[in-house]
Amino acid sequence: MNSLIGRIPVLDVTPLVDCGRRPAKAVVGETFEVAATVFREGHDAVAANVVLTDPAGRPGPFTPMRELAPGTDRWGAEVTPTSEGRWTYHVEAWSDPVATWRHEAGIKIPAGIDTELVLAEGAALHERAADGVPKDEGREAVLAAVDALRDVRRSPALRLAAALATDVREALARHPLRELVTSSKKLPLLVERERALFGSWYEMFPRSEGARYDEDGRLVTGTLRTAAERLPAIAAMGFDVVYLPPIHPIGTTHRKGPNNSLTPGPDDPGVPWAIGSPDGGHDAVHPDLGTLDDFDAFVARARELRMEVALDFALQCSPDHPWVKKRPAWFRHRADGTIAYAENPPKKYQDIYPIAFDKDMRGIVRETTRVLRHWMAHGVRIFRVDNPHTKPVVFWQKVIAGINRTDPDVIFLAEAFTRPAMMRTLGAIGFQQSYTYFTWRNTKQELTEYLTELSQETAASMRPNLFVNTPDILHAYLQHGGRPAFEVRAVLAATMSPTWGMYAGYELCENTPLREGSEEYLNSEKYELRPRDWAAAEREGRSIAPLVTTLNRLRRRQPALRRLRNLRFHHADNDAVIAYSKRSGSNVVLVVVNLDPHHTQEATVSLNMPDLGLDWHETVPVRDELTGETYHWGRTNYVRLEPGVTPAHVLTVLRPSPPIGGSPTS
Repeated sequence: MNSLIGRIPVLDVTPLVDCGRRPAKAVVGETFEVAATVFREGHDAVAANVVLTDPAGRPGPFTPMRELAPGTDRWGAEVTPTSEGRWTYHVEAWSDPVATWRHEAGIKIPAGIDTELVLAEGAALHERAADGVPKDEGREAVLAAVDALRDVRRSPALRLAAALATDVREALARHPLRELVTSSKKLPLLVERERALFGSWYEMFPRSEGARYDEDGRLVTGTLRTAAERLPAIAAMGFDVVYLPPIHPIGTTHRKGPNNSLTPGPDDPGVPWAIGSPDGGHDAVHPDLGTLDDFDAFVARARELRMEVALDFALQCSPDHPWVKKRPAWFRHRADGTIAYAENPPKKYQDIYPIAFDKDMRGIVRETTRVLRHWMAHGVRIFRVDNPHTKPVVFWQKVIAGINRTDPDVIFLAEAFTRPAMMRTLGAIGFQQSYTYFTWRNTKQELTEYLTELSQETAASMRPNLFVNTPDILHAYLQHGGRPAFEVRAVLAATMSPTWGMYAGYELCENTPLREGSEEYLNSEKYELRPRDWAAAEREGRSIAPLVTTLNRLRRRQPALRRLRNLRFHHADNDAVIAYSKRSGSNVVLVVVNLDPHHTQEATVSLNMPDLGLDWHETVPVRDELTGETYHWGRTNYVRLEPGVTPAHVLTVLRPSPPIGGSPTS
């Protein structure tokens, strides 16, 4: 049976995830809007408020809602949860007899219609309202209005004015007289730690850091100990999370050689995602990298540098993994008795067996949870999950719920470049973050449409992590755009989303593909060791690490850049130039980027001033955080952006100032 609609309809409450069956997401201190459609019959006034209830069941202060656009019946208010845990939120709508009376009195009193009756009704109404106003929050002002409304010695206009006085309105705004109160159902809200929303990620292969040639000319692998020597430089660039691909033993059966060849040499290290050998499986460290003690030392060093370690969790096996013999039911066998290896046509992964779930789902959940808790005990609180979209959604729901039930600070990132429905559902059922299509969104229209979707439409369930590259993805924009393209994409990712990431070598603008038309790197680090001379790159000016450092420093200092739902786009009259802003309280950041890595572009940027918290006529000083220069900007501004020199403006709005003569320019 359908539920009856409330006395005052409260419909279409948002945010809403899976019809309210799953919680919307937020982090501590994150402000987001709750909205609902509220109306009633006839012409009496209605009002509404949001009630946010904390994990202990304590309702917070009622947050008044406002009609978002006149005549739409759509009401909204911003709320901010203050602690981690499972909250609820709901909307209360109510008849507002005081507002109804004010409207009626404002028409009838000046016209001399039923004057004494209207004033008497107002006095009785305000007297009743005063009972709900605390003594120290304006009750006396409301009672004074009651006396004035009944004071026949005054003119009707003065009696009405007393009821409309500012102190009376403010007291009744804080403590309104509510009739016919109708509540929406309570909706769940999961509030997590800030790292679930905000962070800068750096991906590195430990085996490449410290790799060296021995006296025989052979390239010898680096270790977790040598990789730890790279951590101070990563921390100096301002990264919060160091992400490691799988560090486990690698199988030898069907091992891949350089550039994904099927003919490896005896010294080829194999693909880290081909997990498992006689040395162990998902809970072991590759002997070439060191020991668990070495891993513990790596995590401890990262923690000293105020960074977290994220570990890859790839639920798949090499043919040599212990599970293959111990748990044969966990794999799909073909008609000839062989186990099916992984495929993503036209790609083939002969060195990897995928897991089949339907014969022993409970056992796989149990073992997965054991492995995750093993690494959690060694300091890992973030997992980047490889290809979660190739496993049952219900499996991840069980695993993540079980982990977060006891350890709500553990974060899971879904590496799922797949169909939108699957990506959104993975977010809804528990993944705290998700990879996105950002790498393939390069034009102004693509970026505007996609980032609007990520920051508005799906923000309550899917938090984006904008990686600019990965070991698998070297987009043509980077291949052909040179250093300016790398600068542009770093600015976009670091300022559009509160979480972004890069794979090692990006700062050196590595951009050679395997072949024309391929998105794979030539001599990919997936298949071979790739030592880099970081010091030489910096000496020779080949590194964009200074820009990355500046961007990450800004992200930590500017509250607006630590949020997702505050992204707003502004008009620029050139399709090669994109403009957008972020605002958090008084902190406002405005970004203008030249998307063309080959040519200087000019544009007139027209700002939506209210989005910046400014009036349309205002002119304000803005500081370019990339150059240190200060300009005066108003509603309309000219920009000229030259690749390799000034690829973007990242502007902090300083303080309002009187308009200055002439046209504001950059």
